[in-house]
Amino acid sequence: METAFQEFLDRFETVIKPLSRELNLSFWESSISGRRKDYARTAVLELKLRQIYANREEFEQLKTFKESGTIRDPLLARQLTVLYNSYLENQIDPKLMKKIVFLSTEVENTFNTFRARLDGSPITNNQILDILRHETNVSVRRKAWEAGKEIGHLVVHKLLELVKLRNEAAQHLGFNNYYEMSMILSEQEPREIGQLFQKLADLTDEPFKNLKARVDEKLSGRFGIEPFEMQIWHYEDPFFQEAPRISEIDLNRCFLNQNVVTLAQKFYNGIGLPPGSILKNSDLYEKLGKEQHAYTIDIDRMGDVRILANVKHDEYWMSTMLHELGHGLYDFCIDRSLPFLLRTHAHIFTTEAVAMFFARLSRNADWIDKMAGIPQKWKKKVAREAGQALRLQQILFSRWAQVMVNFERALYANPDQDLNGLWWQLVEKFQYIRRPEGRNAPDWATKIHVCSAPVYYHNYALGEIMASQLVHFIRTSVLGLSADQSAGFVEMPEVGAFFKEKIFLPGAKYHWNDLLKQATGEALTPDYFVRQFV
Repeated sequence: METAFQEFLDRFETVIKPLSRELNLSFWESSISGRRKDYARTAVLELKLRQIYANREEFEQLKTFKESGTIRDPLLARQLTVLYNSYLENQIDPKLMKKIVFLSTEVENTFNTFRARLDGSPITNNQILDILRHETNVSVRRKAWEAGKEIGHLVVHKLLELVKLRNEAAQHLGFNNYYEMSMILSEQEPREIGQLFQKLADLTDEPFKNLKARVDEKLSGRFGIEPFEMQIWHYEDPFFQEAPRISEIDLNRCFLNQNVVTLAQKFYNGIGLPPGSILKNSDLYEKLGKEQHAYTIDIDRMGDVRILANVKHDEYWMSTMLHELGHGLYDFCIDRSLPFLLRTHAHIFTTEAVAMFFARLSRNADWIDKMAGIPQKWKKKVAREAGQALRLQQILFSRWAQVMVNFERALYANPDQDLNGLWWQLVEKFQYIRRPEGRNAPDWATKIHVCSAPVYYHNYALGEIMASQLVHFIRTSVLGLSADQSAGFVEMPEVGAFFKEKIFLPGAKYHWNDLLKQATGEALTPDYFVRQFV
């Protein structure tokens, strides 16, 4: 039976390898050009790829292999699990699949090419962020925030149609809805994840209230209002998912006259993970029509890894480049002798954990000093306030993730409910931000993940939990430091060696929790995140 399954894999790989590469290249090109014809080509290729996984005769063969219990070789057994789940998800009506693929691509194209308009002129996401960070005129801030939300009106109806189509597909396969299906087929137990998030919500509630009170007191003073009058546009991020600057030291000043791409490359070189070939193939700066966010893509699982970004030389993009290169180096360093199916990360959230581990360094005083240099007169303040800023960011993001996770779960459970109202109920519950008076708009539909990365957001929070677990292990077991001793890991090749050998090289060879046990001696636990930040 193992011989027959290996023959199945050999046939599968000859078809899937070139097609997946072609699809990835098309996706890359379309997100840079923004042209509809490029997105249309990507949709055609995605449908072609999914049709391979939709082959019912091959799925029956996989069921036979799975139910036989005779696939015992560890690499073959792991590939069988991965492949079976991928085929199962696509055992739906071909017409339904086509609708989902083309509608998803259409909505994503609208998102990626959208430019908000302020007083009749187009503005980019970076410009909206600049206004929210620096503008003191509240009227201008509000108009900029509202301009960014106009995308919701453009996509909401098609996005809702897409949600219902995804649910239809999941229910056809015997799942309650798409949310449940996505969790289970990605080897996560919905109830366990739900319990973990409830625990985090309870543990972070009081600390977040206290931190937000400090934030509101500080920011309200800038605008000459009382803390209770704060609205969403008074903060520095449209979703309040990034911590605002409330300290005396603006960390952006640490990166004045610095090139954040060069700094990121220098850092990774110093820990033995050179990213030169990744950066060479990447597209890092703003262009008309280009997607305005950032992502990393592995084109061929053989080393062609690329980053799309829209870099500005500030702390936000410093963190983003450290983050994206974390993703990229994970993909780049996977053992290329592994079978094609296993030449990827162990799970979405394990690559997020790596990216977040490194992204945190832009708010680490030791890292900033060694990489960018801190003037002597600032050093004590930066050392104190960078740590406070990181704690604020982690707890704030944890609460924001609660909004997204709870919203998506409810969205797929009942897409016909009052979603505009539900969104603001969750924002008020977890972020303690009041709904603007009289506002009834599809603000939930302005978050691109709902369209292009559905049922993904919980993995960011799990990634932060795993990142703290890795921080603890590396400090205590790799570097021999105390658990609470801060380190920026600059010029510490043993850190890069740990990631390469224990996290990157195995690829998807193991279930994600087995990988973590082998790397740190423990299964995933929130204890280290709580200890570090709560």
